[in-house]
Amino acid sequence: MRLCRPYYLLTLLPISIFDSCIMTLIEKYFPNLDDLQKQRFAQLQDLYTLWNSRINVISRKDIDELECHHVLHSLGITRMINFKPGTSILDFGTGGGFPGIPLAILFPGCRFTLVDSTGKKVRVAGEVASELGLTNVETVHARGEEIKSKYEFVVSRAVTNLPDLVKFVKHLIAKESKNALPNGLVCLKGGDVQAEIRTFRKSVIVEDLYPVFEEEFFKTKKVIYLPL
Repeated sequence: MRLCRPYYLLTLLPISIFDSCIMTLIEKYFPNLDDLQKQRFAQLQDLYTLWNSRINVISRKDIDELECHHVLHSLGITRMINFKPGTSILDFGTGGGFPGIPLAILFPGCRFTLVDSTGKKVRVAGEVASELGLTNVETVHARGEEIKSKYEFVVSRAVTNLPDLVKFVKHLIAKESKNALPNGLVCLKGGDVQAEIRTFRKSVIVEDLYPVFEEEFFKTKKVIYLPL
């Protein structure tokens, strides 16, 4: 188990003390973070390591790769869009909080609703958001398709195939748009997605995360946008 420092110290130490625990990849690709964003990203490894020892939301073989495989991967959404302040975003099938929590740190002026049908996973996401002081995050224990509210964007990471995902979320998209892209779905996927996007080929946009993110992990990773 990797802990940067005793957990109880996380909220007691000044921001400058967190330098040794700062996620170096996040700073590499997002060099304009403010001090509070740096502090929050710095706490993610310890928080998820702690919670994952109680409730398994990340493979225990993968927890030491949290920064690259989960946090930076979540921020791959920005390869497609940078949300304007005031944007409402639903993280459909958030699991333990990905991509929602990293995005909520990066976009503090946006409102995020994290939904998952597995209660213990939603609990972890909620506890992490609370410890980080992310007042722009709401967690909901429900099946995503049961949500009735409207959002400008739905984000997801490796939840289900694209045609099924569209069926689940298309009724959730608000009509009024304020961002550079029309409201819709932005999802992270890996591998060959050609069969999934065939039905939507006239409107779908697919961007590779590699080599924008240079790490080997991203060679098969993509971000997909579909206006809805």
